[in-house]
Amino acid sequence: MNNVRVRFAPSPTGPLHIGGVRTALFNYLFAKKHNGTFILRIEDTDQTRYVKNAEQYIIDALNWCNIPFDEGPNKNEKFGPYRQSERKEIYKKYAEELITKGKAYYAFDTAEELAFHRKNHEEKGKTFIYNWHNREKLTNSLTLSKEEVEKRISNGEKYVVRFKMYNQKKDVETINAIDIIRGNVSFKKEILDDKILFKSDGMPTYHLANIVDDHLMEISHVIRGEEWLPSLPLHIALYEAFEWEIPKFAHLPLILKPVGKGKLSKRDGDKLGFPVFPLEYKNEATKEISRGYKEDGYFTEAFINMLALLGWNPGTEQELFTLEELSQTFSLERVSKSGAKFSPDKTKWFNQQYMMLKSNEELAKSYKVILSEKGISKDFNYITKVVSLIKERATFVTDFWELSDYFFQTPVNYDVKASKKNWKEDTSSLMNELIPVLEKIEDFNSQNIETIVKDWITSKEIGFGKIMQPFRLSLVGAMKGPHLFDIAEMLGKQATINRINKAIETLT
Repeated sequence: MNNVRVRFAPSPTGPLHIGGVRTALFNYLFAKKHNGTFILRIEDTDQTRYVKNAEQYIIDALNWCNIPFDEGPNKNEKFGPYRQSERKEIYKKYAEELITKGKAYYAFDTAEELAFHRKNHEEKGKTFIYNWHNREKLTNSLTLSKEEVEKRISNGEKYVVRFKMYNQKKDVETINAIDIIRGNVSFKKEILDDKILFKSDGMPTYHLANIVDDHLMEISHVIRGEEWLPSLPLHIALYEAFEWEIPKFAHLPLILKPVGKGKLSKRDGDKLGFPVFPLEYKNEATKEISRGYKEDGYFTEAFINMLALLGWNPGTEQELFTLEELSQTFSLERVSKSGAKFSPDKTKWFNQQYMMLKSNEELAKSYKVILSEKGISKDFNYITKVVSLIKERATFVTDFWELSDYFFQTPVNYDVKASKKNWKEDTSSLMNELIPVLEKIEDFNSQNIETIVKDWITSKEIGFGKIMQPFRLSLVGAMKGPHLFDIAEMLGKQATINRINKAIETLT
């Protein structure tokens, strides 16, 4: 742990899924806990799937999540460049080194030839695997003479470079490795194939580029999704072939659908109405816009807190963590082996909890923007007081308007169901009697209003509901809102009386 260096290495093929964000987060937390370095590397070797604005989206997403990288594209490029497309010559050099060592070979098999072998095996009830079992029967530099290989290459014939995986006849039957999360893992060698390391288009595959970069960038711990676990034996074999020190590995569990089965996808979010991306994303080709947690009104802290607890357990009952607390508490050993079920409701709960932790002034600043967009200008202290009365009922700042519109405008309509239930034949006359009671209150504050109005109701020997319900309906237009007399104080005496008069006029 003396020099912890971890990396997050996404492919710029589209928006960053929250599963990728969690991988970045766990790398970041591990690095910060051990005073290490968090690196961003863009793995863009697959140019056919490259999306132009995806890299900037990834960087913007990490910044919004408050987990910025220490090294990466255009930032502290100690081991740069950090885009794999800019490192092609580096990979070519190492591919050739493996060929010289006898650990890799040129393969000239055409797509048609490989398709023939696959079909031939299928007809015999077998599966074709390009490996120790048949590599010396196929068209490659292991079966062709050196002169023939050089001739084919000089003639411009297409080829790939394949890794010479372990020889089943000479080696033990399994590859064993230690995963920090999963403990001992083993893989049968007989089913491992000779993976392509260098493609015919002159670009390396993920496997070669990944290993070379991790070595050259001095990565100490590889923390990645469990979908890469099947690649672990190949990566270990590559490290051994190069005679390099092998980093420690940790494979994170999947984030599962809300129903608990299968990997969480964009389709699940579209179907159930929640985002699966940190930021809103526009597909330039289809013009489709995908929702983002930021634009949906989630606080960064709530989003990160939710992600941290998807697959990681602090070992205590604590659920709310600051980023600093997560950095101090996080450990890979407490990451679960099994998948973590995503809960949209729990995610909203986190946001509501952080809503309560934020100051009224901070929330009022955000609400003021929403009010300005509606053409409403109000004193900041007034907005702050409104926020203090309603925030307990809100999940997002965007909920504020629906919860408090009556603080800023007189109701135009009255809830039909509530009106039928609470505005009876004698209600208008009772409301007319209430008006002079309110007019006589000199200090129009919540406590005074409540005391005087309740004393008056008691003196009339009528049920409180006969006054309180239509009173609320008059001020709010519906049976909602905080303490009734707090609302009256906020509106002020004249506005309160005006609204009662309007209700009498409308509902009588």
